[in-house]
Amino acid sequence: MDLAMGAMSSLLGKLGKVIKKEYKLQKGVKKKVKSFSDELDIMHAALGKVAEVPRDQLDEQIKLWAADVRELSYDMEDVVDSLLVRVEGSDPSADQSNFKKLMDKMLKVFKKGKSNREISTAVEEIHERLQDVAERHERYRHRLANLPAAKVTTTDPFWEVFYGDKKNIIGLEKARDDIIEKISDGDRVSKAHLKILSIVGFGGLGKTTLAREVYDALPTKFDYKAFVSVSRNPDMKKVLSNLLFKLHNRRHARLNAANLDVEQLIDLVRELLSKKRYFIIIDDLWDQEAWRTIRYALQDHECGSIIITTTRQVEVSKDCCSSKEDMIHQMKHLSDDDSQKLFYGRIFSSEVCRSGFEDVSAKILKKCAGVPLAIISLASYLANNQKNNQIDQWYVLLNSIGRGLEKGDDHVKEMKRILSLSFYALPSHLKTCFLYLSIFPEDHQISRDRLIRRWICEGFIQVKDETDSLLELGDSYFNELVNRNMIMPINIHADGRVEACCVHDIMLDLIFELASGENFVTILDVIKGSAPLEKKFRRLSLQKSMTDLTNAQMATTSMSQVRSFTSFSPAVSKIPPLTIFQLLRVLDLEGCDLRKSPGVDLRHVGKLLHLRYLGLRGTKVGKLPMEIGKLQFLQTLDLQWTNSKELPSSVAQLRHLMCLILDLGMPLPNGFSNLKCLEQLTGHGVGIFTEDSAKELG
Repeated sequence: MDLAMGAMSSLLGKLGKVIKKEYKLQKGVKKKVKSFSDELDIMHAALGKVAEVPRDQLDEQIKLWAADVRELSYDMEDVVDSLLVRVEGSDPSADQSNFKKLMDKMLKVFKKGKSNREISTAVEEIHERLQDVAERHERYRHRLANLPAAKVTTTDPFWEVFYGDKKNIIGLEKARDDIIEKISDGDRVSKAHLKILSIVGFGGLGKTTLAREVYDALPTKFDYKAFVSVSRNPDMKKVLSNLLFKLHNRRHARLNAANLDVEQLIDLVRELLSKKRYFIIIDDLWDQEAWRTIRYALQDHECGSIIITTTRQVEVSKDCCSSKEDMIHQMKHLSDDDSQKLFYGRIFSSEVCRSGFEDVSAKILKKCAGVPLAIISLASYLANNQKNNQIDQWYVLLNSIGRGLEKGDDHVKEMKRILSLSFYALPSHLKTCFLYLSIFPEDHQISRDRLIRRWICEGFIQVKDETDSLLELGDSYFNELVNRNMIMPINIHADGRVEACCVHDIMLDLIFELASGENFVTILDVIKGSAPLEKKFRRLSLQKSMTDLTNAQMATTSMSQVRSFTSFSPAVSKIPPLTIFQLLRVLDLEGCDLRKSPGVDLRHVGKLLHLRYLGLRGTKVGKLPMEIGKLQFLQTLDLQWTNSKELPSSVAQLRHLMCLILDLGMPLPNGFSNLKCLEQLTGHGVGIFTEDSAKELG
């Protein structure tokens, strides 16, 4: 599946099966299905070209047409899947060998009066909409044929994750040394009052990198050191718990800090740091309230302690540095020399420009305005391009960036334009997977396994050979996004395996704009007003409790077309009843304590017959409902940390289940031999097998 295609790719595959000669369809029905398929095939090719062009370069009529085709493909697939759901547990992604039996059952469904009327009405509506978009396609044929050609790219041979090279941070050495001098007395850190320094500047200038450089380079020993991030909408309990863990992980574990409230955590940190010298960096502060909460825990015991904060907001930096002894460090853009070193080093593995490229390089770097993130993004884009040694390709890039940087907030706008070039250089399948990250909040550590499983259940990963593994292909997608510097890897094992990733703030802003503009992902938190929401949502993300949406508004808004719903713990009280969903493929409530959401009754989950992914990790639901066994299409079931002591026996009926994630010691019920598709049975060491289930699993 491709972002630009909607559900077109999977829909064409299903229609292709229907019109195969061996299926005895009525002549009129088969002819209509064949015409649907032929017309969609033509539009599929046109959408492929549209996907290669940045949105701001597309004609408005072309954008509207493409959006209508995508929405139509979603609705068509919903009709097909809804029909297949009625066919006694047959899966829309069933093996081709079973498809004839499926069609026989479908014919029986057609004969039922009510079903026949519903299906006929839906097909007729789709037929009218298809005729409309086909006529518009004919009118726009010339413009579609003259869209810019797609660019060919390969993986960057010089890839380094942004901020990853600690040995040579270009342009930050002097700033690092200046800060160390400010917070030190010569070669010794002063054993006097607490010193606070705030690093301020907009995103992409390297505030976090500079803070980390100071953190690693300061030679003086401290009793305690910690580097913690806060982010835009912080969960202060989580921030303080993380601070305690970084300061003293054994005490954090012994006191079970996850179950403590903010006040208790503040007291614990204060007690730990009493009469101790500490060095703490608070990264990415967005508001004064978060700083003040943290500040309560960090007292001045006149032991020569140091606090460094980083923020984009001048007012926040001033609040951090309220004392006359405190200091603010304003980030500066890279000099021309340092910009060139960074740019050339990424492309040529040398600080010297290739002969003949000096002029165009200077013009490109002028667009970057000394912003490291923009420089690295453009350099990576050029390094990926197989024709990067052709000067005309550099001018194509230069002319694509825009009219140059102006002042103030235009820097951010222009960086997004620059960063979008790296996005549009991605293969079509990676565009979809990358934009899917907009579902997650800022600074969220996204589990590699969780992300890949969700990609699979959304249908983003398609194998050409039935013997190929969807999970292995998902791994390769993830690795390629890392190698292209699109995501930042975290929690890297000694063997190089990346356990999680996060997205840079500016990049997240960019993909949010793209995803919402294409109705690919909707973040409910940003919607204003009190009226019922009329838009056809496809994927919803609820990220925080401080939202204008009311529970009544959620309950009266149509969710019939929603394919994916994700909620994060701060928004647990806003989760709507499951009964309002009809076509849900992904339900991910990881980390949401459902005891605080009385409107969510998991007994209704059995009605979500389209569901492929059910994520209940950390929901503390206790006993799991037997109704889970009705989810015949389910591929991933994550039940870790649910406070459940046993699996419902009905889980053994989930014949398409690929991934089952459990707690240590949770017994497996009998009947596991029915799970023919199971590839992953994981958890903290899957524990107890019944005698019969052990025999079944070998």
